[in-house]
Amino acid sequence: MKLTNEQLKLAADTVRCLCADIVDKAKSGHPGGPMGQADLAVSLWLKYLNIDPKDPKWPGRDRMVFSGGHTSALVYSLSHLAGVGGLTIDELKTFRQLGSRCAGHPERGVMPGVEVTTGPLGQGIAMGVGLALGAKKAKTGNKTWVFCGDGDMEEGISHEACSWAGTMKLDDLILVYDSNRITIEGSTDISMADDVKRRFEAYKWKVLECDGHDFDAIDRVFKRALKTVGQPVLIIASTHIGQGSPNKHDTPGCHGSPLGAEETAATKKALGFDPDKSFYVPEEVYAMFNERFSRLSRQSKRWRRAHPEITCETKAPDYLKLCAAIPKFEVGTSDATRNVSGQVQNALAKIVPELVGGSADLAPSNKTYMKDLGDIGPGTFEGRNIHYGIRELGMTAIANGLTAFGGWRGLGATFFVFSDYCKPALRLAALMRLPSIFVFSHDSFYVGEDGPTHEPVEHLAALRVIPGVTTFRPADANETAYAWVEMLMNVSGPSCIMTTRQNLPTLEGVRHEGVAKGGYVIFQSGDQGMSTTLFIATGSEVSLAIDAAKKLVEEGRSVRVVSMPSVELFLAQKDVYRNDVIPEIMRKRVIVEAGVRFGWDRFAADPRTTRYVTMDRYGDSAPYKVLAQEFGFTVDNVVKVAKELV
Repeated sequence: MKLTNEQLKLAADTVRCLCADIVDKAKSGHPGGPMGQADLAVSLWLKYLNIDPKDPKWPGRDRMVFSGGHTSALVYSLSHLAGVGGLTIDELKTFRQLGSRCAGHPERGVMPGVEVTTGPLGQGIAMGVGLALGAKKAKTGNKTWVFCGDGDMEEGISHEACSWAGTMKLDDLILVYDSNRITIEGSTDISMADDVKRRFEAYKWKVLECDGHDFDAIDRVFKRALKTVGQPVLIIASTHIGQGSPNKHDTPGCHGSPLGAEETAATKKALGFDPDKSFYVPEEVYAMFNERFSRLSRQSKRWRRAHPEITCETKAPDYLKLCAAIPKFEVGTSDATRNVSGQVQNALAKIVPELVGGSADLAPSNKTYMKDLGDIGPGTFEGRNIHYGIRELGMTAIANGLTAFGGWRGLGATFFVFSDYCKPALRLAALMRLPSIFVFSHDSFYVGEDGPTHEPVEHLAALRVIPGVTTFRPADANETAYAWVEMLMNVSGPSCIMTTRQNLPTLEGVRHEGVAKGGYVIFQSGDQGMSTTLFIATGSEVSLAIDAAKKLVEEGRSVRVVSMPSVELFLAQKDVYRNDVIPEIMRKRVIVEAGVRFGWDRFAADPRTTRYVTMDRYGDSAPYKVLAQEFGFTVDNVVKVAKELV
């Protein structure tokens, strides 16, 4: 069915009125952006976007991302009209209410058809880059469309991700920039003087421009974008925020506040709708969407029959194969866990073809390069290694987009201290339950000579408090290998592994089951009861705790050492297991970790009988053995602290 401009305008104005009603009913939300983008969105959905509302997970579908997640009223209006997830008019009336699928910002897993959770500006752009990369690798042939606004363009993550995408010649990625020149505080002129066109041309993107309310102009740029090869495309669409609102268009007043009953009625009247009717959709508009998406539903069925091998599903690998593939390390040897992690990753990558990723220009240091598996480069997407450049935030979000595409496990890596740059995207990975994997090397003050700027102190605590993130800080080579198995088996959220720069001894008593449960007894001696001194340690401090415990054994004291590579996994175990590892009766406890004390108080049976050897200050610049002495991470000091409890 060929649609006239009059029909497109009717559909777009219907969307404008729906968005105004949705936000008014909730008494909360953002009507201006959706109203300004309605012409662009309706043109895309009714003419070019290939999705199947009846099969939202069709692998060959176009991926659609609204990076400005505050335009969620637009997402839900379009989803209702197209029939995505059977979203009803009554559900639109529950916008921003408890339990509603119409959440305040689009959430993956809550509303069908939402590819990624958006809201923090710029993240959707970067995840769109990852989605487009996933399509290239899966050879699904789909397009990735990303709607964004001025705020997305201002956030630094857009610079990182779009620079990388242009360098990679990542075509089939189309970024539609709703340039309405209004932010919450007023005109963009007060804070933004960028020439966005020249900026993206410098990134090697194809840049097109149009009036975002001229259907013929929109049609032309969409067609040109779809024909572009060898470059991602930016469409700069000049629009008016709050288009259709007689008194609030082109003002910040319609950005983040309801229009209000009076202005909504005036808007409907100006657009030719009955001001007394709320949540009204003309039958002709339903018919337009039904015709378009009924045809696409038939197309998706044909596509599935033609490509049964493409599923884009993320599943856990074969556990027994992983266990058989990991290297085994002999007690008495020693190595840095960053080196071991690289060996294990390379061994497992050969049997886990979905693992794709790399480092923020640090692969030689954090050992994340997958040998003989090829590189992703400009116009070349067959390889498994990604060179992200020095772009930690962009890297993390791109990895999330790759994982969100389905069938891939996005990997990112950097020095642990730079995980600060990753946290916004890592938090979104946890919120979306995306099983991306992140390798953070150089995990403590043992970095040494580089000084406090490169020595993470509070970072372990910072990651552990993010709900849904699973962290591993392995004590030796074998714990590192087992941690990799558990990370790959975890398909319900992101996993992070922290590895050392310095060598660690390979320990006796390491058990895979213990790593899988987050904590276990690695060494004990003497009667295990009230007189026992209990050490709890992670990572490089486990061997230190064992050596200190052995000193106490020489003096006839009973000891127990618990290695806790994953606090989150340990806390998830049943009480009976946790009490078996850390019995209530053992009140004398020494907690040893080269990070801040924050978070460890939960393991204190009694504040009066618990001591801490932690790092509650910034590091310093010196050889790491000198720093260990300076900061008290020595056997003699740990023994001294333990004897305070005797």
